[in-house]
Amino acid sequence: MSAPLRGALLIAGTTSDAGKSVVVAGICRMLARRGVRVAPFKAQNMSNNSVVTLDGGEIGRAQALQARACGLEPSVRFNPVLLKPGSDRRSQLVVRGAAVGTVGARDYFTRRQELREVVAAELASLRDEFDVVICEGAGSPAEINLRATDLANMGLARAADLPVLVVGDIDRGGVLAHLFGTVAVLEPEDQQLISGFLINKFRGDVSLLQPGLDQLRALTGRPTLGVLPFAEDLWLDAEDSLGTLSGAPVGRPGPPHGTDWLTVAAVRLPRISNSTDIEALACEPGVSVRWADGPHQLATADLVIVPGSKATISDLNWLRANGIADALHARAVAGRPVLGICGGYQMLGNRIVDGVEHTAAAGRAEVAESAPCVVDGLGLLDLDIEFADPKIARQVSGSAGADPLHGYEIHHGRVTRTADPAWLTIDGEPEGSARTAIWGTHVHGLLESDEFRRTWLTEVAAVAGRTGFTVAPDTSVAAVRSAQLDLLADLIEKHVDLAALDQLIRDGATTDIPVIRTSR
Repeated sequence: MSAPLRGALLIAGTTSDAGKSVVVAGICRMLARRGVRVAPFKAQNMSNNSVVTLDGGEIGRAQALQARACGLEPSVRFNPVLLKPGSDRRSQLVVRGAAVGTVGARDYFTRRQELREVVAAELASLRDEFDVVICEGAGSPAEINLRATDLANMGLARAADLPVLVVGDIDRGGVLAHLFGTVAVLEPEDQQLISGFLINKFRGDVSLLQPGLDQLRALTGRPTLGVLPFAEDLWLDAEDSLGTLSGAPVGRPGPPHGTDWLTVAAVRLPRISNSTDIEALACEPGVSVRWADGPHQLATADLVIVPGSKATISDLNWLRANGIADALHARAVAGRPVLGICGGYQMLGNRIVDGVEHTAAAGRAEVAESAPCVVDGLGLLDLDIEFADPKIARQVSGSAGADPLHGYEIHHGRVTRTADPAWLTIDGEPEGSARTAIWGTHVHGLLESDEFRRTWLTEVAAVAGRTGFTVAPDTSVAAVRSAQLDLLADLIEKHVDLAALDQLIRDGATTDIPVIRTSR
């Protein structure tokens, strides 16, 4: 009998969105199905897609998915440092789940040692508790201009002596050059930990790619452990929507149960947060969801969703500048459905008092981008919002009529006045707003509550005049997510050299990996 598998591995990528998150989730699910006690880890994430853990902390959405792949509840231990961009130059810094202020690149540089200690302590704790820890890098290790402050790529690998697999997305083109170049630009000590490659999103005949993989091994001395095929059914819990094209569909909905489709336009705000809220709708047969960034894309939609935002007032100004605000007003006058979630909910109200964002931006070069202290909302709902500390971050449960619901809140904004009927009951208190065909709530993840979603979609279809739309009786978002995780694990098991993967986790990087010499 072989010894139990113990060790750790870092999955890096040639670029952002190369597939690191899904590869980590797939490896975690595959190991968990084998009975291995496995946990995910991402030292530092930069994303406005976050979730709230049971203890009220924030982590990246991808790490929550990876935790579920392991059969674990999401924990701040799995993502101890989270950066949430609020502008091109400043990000909110979340450490061990709690917001501790805003930072720019230079501020972050001064805090690197403090954050390294946090990261090292959490990873060491996980390695003590679990058999295997699968770590995810951030961006690309080839960003050598950031090497001095790196917490998640080669800085982590060197500190914890982790073997590294580099994932490349072949669907983007140039993947062999990306893989070779990623290794070549690293300093020799970092190169020694790069132990192999994975190809992601391959379409076609692998035998045609094999000569390139053979040459890549000859050039670098490193094997390719697997070629993962493109899988169109993998789309839930996307790490980020910023690369999504306007008009692009969300998911792959099945045909309608009735005679009508229900069409949804989700506004792609510049600083969108928790964009995954809308994905639950795309799980429903007969519900077609697309991203929109112009008023013309809202005209024919049965439902428009204004999602969350990390820069509420800045994004509100964007709505006005590009005509979407006028389109939303026209919908309200016509009694056509609109849903606002968190920041989107706040934009639908009468007034926003933004003391938190205005104070944070004062005295910096970005002050011109900062919102004024008080601005008018769109006036589609009769409520006032005031931003204040501390940030609210909590899991919630409640109901809408007879339907139970669960979700989480992440926001600074408080409702200081409302004249509209409450939409929901959350933890025994009224929450949200419902006004004719306009709904709003601060609760993220609300649409994953299956019974509530079915009831509400039926109401939306009736208001929109889609009398032939019939909601599916048995769609389960949790089941769809679980099936996608199993599909990821199946792909890993079928297309990756598992013996080589196990050996790498157990034994770490070998000492005889060649260094690629380049003139510097």
